[in-house]
Amino acid sequence: MKDRTPEYRERLDAHVFVCTTDRDSEYASCGAAGAEETLATVKDWLRDRDAYWSPVGVSSTSCLGLCSEHGTAITIQPHNEWYSDVQPEDVPGLLESAFGPNAERVSDEE
Repeated sequence: MKDRTPEYRERLDAHVFVCTTDRDSEYASCGAAGAEETLATVKDWLRDRDAYWSPVGVSSTSCLGLCSEHGTAITIQPHNEWYSDVQPEDVPGLLESAFGPNAERVSDEE
C-alpha cells in the first residue's frame, strides 16, 4: 500500500461527487434522472475554467442517499455541501456558488 494523501491534499482543494446509480426498481435513481448529462456538465464547467482535476476533482459515485426522479444527487467535499434534484442547467449556478464564477475560489476557506 502507498499513502498518497500528501500529494492529493496538495493538488486538490475540493472534489465533486455525482451519483450515477441506475437501478431497476420501484425507487427513483439518479441514473434514470439524467446523471450522465449532469456529470458531463460538471466536468465541462470545470474544464472551461482550467479547474478540472487540479484543483477540483470529479468522480461518479454510487448512491448518496438523496435519490429523486427529479434530478441527480451531488456532494462537494470537503465543503460538506449536499444537493439533490440537480439538473444539467443547475450546474453552472451550483458550481459558481461553490467555487466562484471562474473557479477562483476552490478551497473551503474563503
